[in-house]
Amino acid sequence: MSDLKSRIARLIAAEGPISIAQYMTLALHDSAGGYYATRDPFGAHGDFITAPEVSQMFGELIGLWMVQCWRDSGSPSPARLVELGPGRGTLMADALRAARAVPEFLDAIEIVLVEASPFLRDVQREKLPATIRWTDRFDLSLTDRPLFLFANEFFDALPIRQYVKTQRGWCERMVTEKNGELAFALAPVASLGLDVDKAEVGAVYETSPASIALVEEISRTIAAQGGAALIVDYGHDGGFGDTLQAVAQHKYASILDAPGEADLSAHVDFAALAAGAKRSAATAFGPVGQGVFLKALGLDARARQLIRNNPHETKSIEAAVDRLTVQMGTLFKALAIVPDGAAKPVGF
Repeated sequence: MSDLKSRIARLIAAEGPISIAQYMTLALHDSAGGYYATRDPFGAHGDFITAPEVSQMFGELIGLWMVQCWRDSGSPSPARLVELGPGRGTLMADALRAARAVPEFLDAIEIVLVEASPFLRDVQREKLPATIRWTDRFDLSLTDRPLFLFANEFFDALPIRQYVKTQRGWCERMVTEKNGELAFALAPVASLGLDVDKAEVGAVYETSPASIALVEEISRTIAAQGGAALIVDYGHDGGFGDTLQAVAQHKYASILDAPGEADLSAHVDFAALAAGAKRSAATAFGPVGQGVFLKALGLDARARQLIRNNPHETKSIEAAVDRLTVQMGTLFKALAIVPDGAAKPVGF
């Protein structure tokens, strides 16, 4: 048994079952054994591949999307460009390379990466400018000027809570301990205040208070200061279902067997994020499929340009387009957040 698993088991034995949200936080971010705190999980040699690692085109198009939103906002200066969960820094590096075509944009912005993992910060520093600032979380220091923010496969890793419909009402699914092993169990008392209609016994309802709170804070900043946010992730537009999953070495893994050794994630509820933006006096557009979004931004034209310049890489470039727009094109979605009254951003 791993040290982190033993510590979680001892915590439960001492204090009682913990929520899935608390379990995810420990498994992903524990400073000594958490998944993101101790390794680089990205790429072919990691546990999964994200869109920026598939092709430079993804980050380039995101960078140009941000430049266009900045122009549509009146080219404010000073402004701030923020990425949540920047992974290896690949997306930001590609975005900034594309943005060099508009030097006045780069002159206007402060670049901030929101990254809690010291390990990944070191990876990011190797490929990004020394002028970039890092912070552990989205906080008040990021709310004082126009905000241009993007988050790719970030919200899926934020903690969720799960509730199961029973004869006695909606009971929260918890993580408990039995003879040193971790197991799921339902809270014995129904949760108060959870009002979800049209569900049969056995239905699972997921919610991510952390995601909603973060989107509301981002949206309040954009409503007050101007700017735009782009969230790209895999998910759905509301509904029921158990989407919690673990992935290790590009395969599905057990959620509870080895905390800290596998990535944990859940599908993003885009309807809930859009509602959070609306409550914060901002407007959300989308979600739209990633494939539709990237093609609207000019993915095909960029691919043709790369092929002309690198004909020996034609097959790999075409394969990347297929992966971004077909294999990932519908499950992955894009959501934009802008101030109320702002024009619909390109791609939506």
